[in-house]
Amino acid sequence: MKAKQIDQYYFHDVNSPVFSMDRRNFLKNLGGGIIIVFSLSELGFTGRYNPQEQLPEFNAFLRVKEDGRVDCYTGKIEMGQGINTSLAQTLAEELEVDIHDVDMIMGETDLVPYDAGTWGSMTTRFQDPLIRAAAAEAREVLRELAAEKLSLPLDRMVASNGRIMDRSDNTRSVSYAELTKGQKIVRAVTTKPEVKKARDLKVIGKSFNRLDSVKKVTGKALYAADIRLPGLMYARIVRPPAHGSKLVSSDTSGAEAVTGTRLLRDGDFIVVLHADPEMAEKAVMAIRSEWEVPESKANQDTIFEYIKRNATDIRVRYSGGDLEAGRKASDIVFEHEYHDGYKAHASIETHTATAIYKDGEITMWASSQTPFGTRQEVADRLGIAREKVHIKQIYLGGGFGGKIYNQQAVEAARIARMAEGTPVQLAWTRREEFMYDMFRPAAVMKINSGVTKDGIIRFWDFDIYCAGDRGTELFYGVADHRTRLLDARGLHPFGTGAWRAPGNNTTTFARESQIDIMAHSIGMDPLEFRIKNMNNERALNSLKVAAEKFGWSKTKPPKGTGRGIAVGFDAGTYVTIILEAKVDLQTGRVKVTRAVVGQDMGQVINPQGTRIQAEGCVNMGLGYALTEDIEFDWKTVNSYNFGDYKIPLFSDIPDSIETVWVDAMDQPPQGGGEPAIICMGAAVTNAIFEACGARVFRIPATPERILEAMK
Repeated sequence: MKAKQIDQYYFHDVNSPVFSMDRRNFLKNLGGGIIIVFSLSELGFTGRYNPQEQLPEFNAFLRVKEDGRVDCYTGKIEMGQGINTSLAQTLAEELEVDIHDVDMIMGETDLVPYDAGTWGSMTTRFQDPLIRAAAAEAREVLRELAAEKLSLPLDRMVASNGRIMDRSDNTRSVSYAELTKGQKIVRAVTTKPEVKKARDLKVIGKSFNRLDSVKKVTGKALYAADIRLPGLMYARIVRPPAHGSKLVSSDTSGAEAVTGTRLLRDGDFIVVLHADPEMAEKAVMAIRSEWEVPESKANQDTIFEYIKRNATDIRVRYSGGDLEAGRKASDIVFEHEYHDGYKAHASIETHTATAIYKDGEITMWASSQTPFGTRQEVADRLGIAREKVHIKQIYLGGGFGGKIYNQQAVEAARIARMAEGTPVQLAWTRREEFMYDMFRPAAVMKINSGVTKDGIIRFWDFDIYCAGDRGTELFYGVADHRTRLLDARGLHPFGTGAWRAPGNNTTTFARESQIDIMAHSIGMDPLEFRIKNMNNERALNSLKVAAEKFGWSKTKPPKGTGRGIAVGFDAGTYVTIILEAKVDLQTGRVKVTRAVVGQDMGQVINPQGTRIQAEGCVNMGLGYALTEDIEFDWKTVNSYNFGDYKIPLFSDIPDSIETVWVDAMDQPPQGGGEPAIICMGAAVTNAIFEACGARVFRIPATPERILEAMK
């Protein structure tokens, strides 16, 4: 297979044959160019991977092609976070090429290095050093080739803008395209090459518009539901009314009467196919099924007591000093309980997969944050070798942790095999998206704490039910402290999982609310109180840059307007949000008017991308803070659309969102996609308290809960 054919298939030439070859054949068949590969075992990568994955000895990260353009291979996927731009920047920086000459090959399992998944704001932190090292190696190879071609000493060879030139005479130069043409060079990187120092950076740290922006605004970007194969059929599945339901009977005659319908069945798995998606919907709605539904144990209001009764697994995560001694040394002791309900990921694009199964192999375009995990799940479900499963590159319309899980891909694979040779597309409806979402868990937090009259926190006892420990290590100096985790297997009525900065939104809401309560109780300014007790320099940096940008004053705004502060830590980044909100004292409605995000996040690759991520965190965070709440009756999910589950509208967005960060370009880059969102719950509820005196202990802080608290 020629390189051109591979590129055509990458660009979704769906009529091309299935591309299948192992890594060594992939390298052998690429054609001319310089290919930089990594020995993963020597770099110590195997510990981060699924032990079931048998890694090839080498994985390609970079290819300088014969036309001078560069392919950058990564197992990460693009779901709106902008890494297809920032990773291209890191490559362009070290390789000395224009960023627009970089083609990102992402998440295509036959082409890219294995990757566990795109989550946890880990892409920049872990991919950046790999890609920079590969690019630096490629740059050195090109310098060596240029020295030979120009018959000049190597130390006179300088790379710049896709060319190697003589540092003494830049008219003596040669382009990358000229150097790679006819060459077949595969280099393995086993030691870290020297990369540029911060003072020498020209591309990293510069703002670039998203490389996919034109495709997306013109509709040329392809998502899983955009794939159109000849003879494509749309699939709809008969669904139960609740999780854990048992099918008693099913009458499919109504569906079979719809012209053009193809009915498939494997036990309780009943599927209709139709060439028209609306007719597929009509056919599935015509099926009459009877179900046995599990008995109810809790709903959205009683779940918190249920959790406290049944979360019997207890583990101490952090501890120090003597809690009782700290309690005795406190002038005022506080004991509060905080509640946070289930939250949906609510991506605009629902889970979707398009697939075709033929001759024992399956090719699939799936909206998944875990292409290699999807490949393994599909292979396991179909009972075929994973080399027979080909997951193709595709854009995702948002993920936020919800597309780590691949139920729709496995369902599409089952359907494709049942309809062998016929391409099928399964796009979940909004109701299915809510029903089968892996929700952010409902959680309870109990905090006992104590403070002296002069504003010193003396003890901190934090019990966390079902929210985990992410970001909970104290950055306030409290000698006597304990943090415990309480949970139990099978506690929730439906699936739960990662939701943008998993658990950290919930625990930060509780911690920063409690900090605020202590500050107000002794009459101390909440900014001053935090500064006085904080013992982490980077957390303090984020707080100070945010306060300076906001223009914090000890003078309180007029009644009905409040300011809120929250500080947190996630994905290697310390973050502070300070915002202003107005509360309608008659209706309880809240409008956040301004937000400032301050971050200590190490090296910033793309300032424009960093701002966009922070703004997205603020806007998405408004939802879980003010409106988003899943209504359910045990295993029956009663929120099925955006009328029931309200995400922020344009009218809810703050008039001003400002982002500032600590200058740390000589430090490793840290996460930027999740940190800011963790502070929104507490920042909003703290602002509500200053505005109207209502302390809200359960989010979302709905108007009804605010009015009740005002009483």
